[in-house]
Amino acid sequence: MKAVVMAGGEGTRLRPLTSNQPKPMVPVAGKPCMQHIIELLRRHGMTDIVVTVAYLPQVIRGYFDDGEALGVELHYSVEERPLGTAGSVKNAEELLDETFLVISGDALCDFDLDEVIAAHRSTGAAATLALKAVDNPLEFGVVITDSDGRVERFLEKPSWGQVFSDTINTGVYVVEPEVLRAVPAGMPYDFSKQLFPDLLERGKPIFGHVATGYWQDIGNLDQYRQANFDALDGSVELELSGIRLRDNVLLGEGVQLPDLEQIEGPAFIGNFCQVDAGARIGPYTVLGPNVVVKEGATVVRSIVDSGSYVGRSARVEGTLLGKGVDVRPHAVLNDGVAVGDECSIGAEAVLAPGVKVYPFKTIEAGAAINANLVWESRGITTLFGRDGVTGLVNVDVTSEAASRLGVAYGTTLSRADTVVCSRDAHASSRMVKRAIIAGLVSTGVNVADLRVAPPTVNRHELKVGERAGGLHVRVSADDPDVIQVSFFAPPGILVAGPALKAIEQSFSRQEFRRVSPAEIGDITYPARATEMYVQELLTKLDRDAIRGRAFRVVLNYGYSAASYVLPTLIGELGVEMVALNAFVDSSRVPRPVDTAGALEQTAGLVKAVGADMGILIDSAAERLWLVDEQSRPISPETALLLFVRELAATNGGGRVLVPINESRMVEQIADGHSLHVERTKASLGDLLAAATAGDVVFAGASGGGYVFPEFLPAYDAVMSLGKLLELVAHSGRELSALVEDLPRSTLVHVREPCPWSAKGLAMRQLIEAVKGMQVDHMDGIKVFEPEGWVQVLPDPDEPVLHVYAEGESLEDSHRLEEKYRALLDGFVSATA
Repeated sequence: MKAVVMAGGEGTRLRPLTSNQPKPMVPVAGKPCMQHIIELLRRHGMTDIVVTVAYLPQVIRGYFDDGEALGVELHYSVEERPLGTAGSVKNAEELLDETFLVISGDALCDFDLDEVIAAHRSTGAAATLALKAVDNPLEFGVVITDSDGRVERFLEKPSWGQVFSDTINTGVYVVEPEVLRAVPAGMPYDFSKQLFPDLLERGKPIFGHVATGYWQDIGNLDQYRQANFDALDGSVELELSGIRLRDNVLLGEGVQLPDLEQIEGPAFIGNFCQVDAGARIGPYTVLGPNVVVKEGATVVRSIVDSGSYVGRSARVEGTLLGKGVDVRPHAVLNDGVAVGDECSIGAEAVLAPGVKVYPFKTIEAGAAINANLVWESRGITTLFGRDGVTGLVNVDVTSEAASRLGVAYGTTLSRADTVVCSRDAHASSRMVKRAIIAGLVSTGVNVADLRVAPPTVNRHELKVGERAGGLHVRVSADDPDVIQVSFFAPPGILVAGPALKAIEQSFSRQEFRRVSPAEIGDITYPARATEMYVQELLTKLDRDAIRGRAFRVVLNYGYSAASYVLPTLIGELGVEMVALNAFVDSSRVPRPVDTAGALEQTAGLVKAVGADMGILIDSAAERLWLVDEQSRPISPETALLLFVRELAATNGGGRVLVPINESRMVEQIADGHSLHVERTKASLGDLLAAATAGDVVFAGASGGGYVFPEFLPAYDAVMSLGKLLELVAHSGRELSALVEDLPRSTLVHVREPCPWSAKGLAMRQLIEAVKGMQVDHMDGIKVFEPEGWVQVLPDPDEPVLHVYAEGESLEDSHRLEEKYRALLDGFVSATA
């Protein structure tokens, strides 16, 4: 059988190791990863091999030539432009006139390929996918099959909310040649994202076979390191050169080693290495050919490529070194450091954990290099969450890190673009925002600085002005030591998903754009941003109806920047306002008050002054909580139902959006009116993105956040307050009376601890447990039982599964919740 080795990968997440070589050429235990794959194919009798190449093809051709030295015959198919996985194989179609096997040149494996081929032939499949169960399926294509192995469903690189199995697509396929007819020629086309879904839709037989053996994608530096460690442990069957000695030490030809006791296994010492007396090679170390380690030096848990030099008394721990790296005496390279080819690390230089040094760089003697991590306590990418950047002030998010964040964001934009910046009243936010602005202008991006302003004013600027993006810096409402940075895009939507990932990748790779002094961006200070925000907001309200009710309102600002906006709005609406906790100055901002305590404070003042209602605004001026005229706090779940019902009664039509995990009472309330309720995924980013559609009149969730897209596709406490006053005015009733006849939600929510490694397995087993029942896979798994529904939703940032349940009664809800928690407990316990 012929084989196709896909070797076009650029390996951007493996930089700096792949800055000047293709991903399949990174060495694993002394050989390029692709060589291990070719040797695997040869062991299974496949010697006629097509290699698809794209990025730096001459490096692969120069190393392997025609394959004769490895006992195979190689044919090269060059992509002039990227064609995707299926497109690259289509490009070699003229060489593939019989059943063939496809395998990646940059994923290490020792699968029993004969077993996969036999499974393919026994089913008569058009294509058979080799599958593997993994702990964390987020980086891969998830596949689910029926009991006969026929593929039912798969999804490429899901989020935790989309995980329905821990069985993933390894990129190893057995394919019939006629399948390539479905691939368009000369254009990018992918096996998992396009070809296989298309074949499934057309009823073609696609099968999966859980392969026996080892498989490890080498997609990032951690996976690359693990692949080498697994090779040393013998977890994967490879043809390693050298003599195997005690403690799993492999010694190559011509090695100079005074004393074998200097090496602690498992370790691989390549051909012609020199390890001087007094040097120490610790466990899980790979030295490529011709590496020199001088006296007193220590190399532990590190992969050192060919021709590198580690000087006297240098310390290299948990580090990846490229080819020809020169580490001078007494230099220290800490855990997680990655150094590209031909770099020179000066004597006594110190590289902090996680630092990446790209090829051909020189670091001076004695320098302390903290490029990615200065005082930070954790890795770069962990600063980025689902909705932006979060970290401890001056620990994770320092002024240096904030400046780099600005440079990273600016690099993703075009020169001369304008970014709107704003912050809350805290001094920490001021420091971080100013550092970000310094980074932004260094990339040639202009800044419109609103200084202290609610994020909604920032978003409004994106709606009405020609701005490329925005960002808002705030201190967390839950912890004053935590800073949060949110990014916005026109017309005011939250940046999330791929767009946020682009900023994160720019930040972590440090491939920044720098401009000449003449191109440095300008900083302006828009004078009428708040006024324009208020004026447009007023056009969306029935001012006469609100003035006619002559409301008296207790307003707890929660020390938010809404105190800069609301006085003007309230004055225009004829509302008598009793305010507390307004912002005065940065030095007097207290620690955040808990919501329950602030509501109690607000309720007390409502009673004292005889107000029509009380309003508590969060510190970002995005969410609000209500107190009725009888001083009773209104639950956020009830407040959501209140907005939906009153809008349904007064609106002429359109759609209402709520997350999938909200109460079914929303549909019951809207039933019989012209509003149509639709569900979105549970994340804030998905809700706000969906709210940009033209016919959406309201979106909200039970956390106190409400969206009125006709004004702004964002949570906005100021607009929400204005709409609440309008709806209550139109009703002619007191707030307590409006709430009194609303149904009471029976929705319950619990957090079920679940290790990261068990999430995919737990979700797959849950799908199997509820097979045959009505389910919804929009986000996580939602199961419909006779007495109600249950939703299980993996948390994207914590080792937790969220369990939501709603029955006819609260008792039913708790029974459902307990039933599914018990199921999940069993699944998780089985993996322990």
